[in-house]
Amino acid sequence: MNDHTAAVGPYRAIFFDLDGTLLPLDVDEFMRDYFAALGAYVARFGVSPEAFMAGMKAGIKNMAAHDDGRPNDEAFWEGYFAHIDADACDWGDELARFYDCEFGLLGANVVPNPAAARAIETLAAKGYPLVLATMPMFPERAVRWRLEWAGIDPARFARITHFENSSSVKPKPAYFAESIAAAGLSGTDVLMVGNNTVEDLAACALGADAFLVTDHLLDPTGGFDASSVRSGTMEEFAAWVEKLPVCANPALGIGTGLVDAAVRERVIAESRNAAPAAGEKRAEFSIDGIEG
Repeated sequence: MNDHTAAVGPYRAIFFDLDGTLLPLDVDEFMRDYFAALGAYVARFGVSPEAFMAGMKAGIKNMAAHDDGRPNDEAFWEGYFAHIDADACDWGDELARFYDCEFGLLGANVVPNPAAARAIETLAAKGYPLVLATMPMFPERAVRWRLEWAGIDPARFARITHFENSSSVKPKPAYFAESIAAAGLSGTDVLMVGNNTVEDLAACALGADAFLVTDHLLDPTGGFDASSVRSGTMEEFAAWVEKLPVCANPALGIGTGLVDAAVRERVIAESRNAAPAAGEKRAEFSIDGIEG
């Protein structure tokens, strides 16, 4: 484990990535299986494989590109229905049925990492509010399924991001600003735990501290200096949080819904102004046995 040189905390909330962090899976393989299952499901309504893939790609592209304050699901459906007949079925009911039942089967072969659940339970017992900061391109039911595959109780999270309560995506600062605002915090109050050096560590631009989980490390641009942040396996992270003190000033009343764009932008400005300079200590305590 790399303990880094900076002191830690005091954190008022802990944000977690899901896929590859709490949930040990091959994202590419999972997405192939997901598209195959959903494509087969919608085919019963006369949607061809070609139209399905075109609609999914357009919807995903819209979610990634839009910056107009709309929830991501609206941006998705706009792209999706540019290629697929909106009247082919009652899409709301049918997709709810798919995510309630068939989506859950995709996790049949997932083997959870017990250290992830142990870390979550430790943090919850110490009073840290938890936010699931996962890429918000899925309905909430699909996100909750993936937590269950990880052996983690979704109720442990005060906020879970999904495509209905988010209007931006990783690695945009606006995505993290929404959950920071929902928690009534500044970026410097937050620890972000993730496995992607681009998507997850983007939270650091708003002043957040980070723990990079290395079991399924993703470094999309290559050459990331892992010594620049605290890092280790999920097992090491679980041991590390055992040494954290009880949360002295937890965030309260964390919102679960969509955040107003003006509030989001204000958080971006305030967090960037408050972010510590490189090498500056950002904490008032350290942990015995951990480099501070």
